[in-house]
Amino acid sequence: MTILPNAEKAVIPIEKFTQYALDPIKEPNKAMAFQRALGYNKSNADELAFNIYKNLPLHNAVEKGDKGFGMQYEVVMNLTGANNKSANVLTSWINDNQKNEMRLTSAYITKKKVLK
Repeated sequence: MTILPNAEKAVIPIEKFTQYALDPIKEPNKAMAFQRALGYNKSNADELAFNIYKNLPLHNAVEKGDKGFGMQYEVVMNLTGANNKSANVLTSWINDNQKNEMRLTSAYITKKKVLK
């Protein structure tokens, strides 16, 4: 298994959830999927971010290439949410060359298999 490099220092901008993935106006499909599958919405976005962070070193990271800004990775993890249900969440990351940080770029509910 390959763990995301610098997983222990990974940056998860809360705005990725509060202003995007869990926002029912900007991203109604993503927001509804997170709410139904795991019980997450804008009011408990910090819990989702922490859940991703604590599960990050337990799942396989797959390199997706470098388009000039830093190596990109994908990590699919099975999370148990605020509603005690489980679902697979696909997370995307970039090892940002300019900021010298591993940062979450996207997250969504998926049917993709979790690779341990």
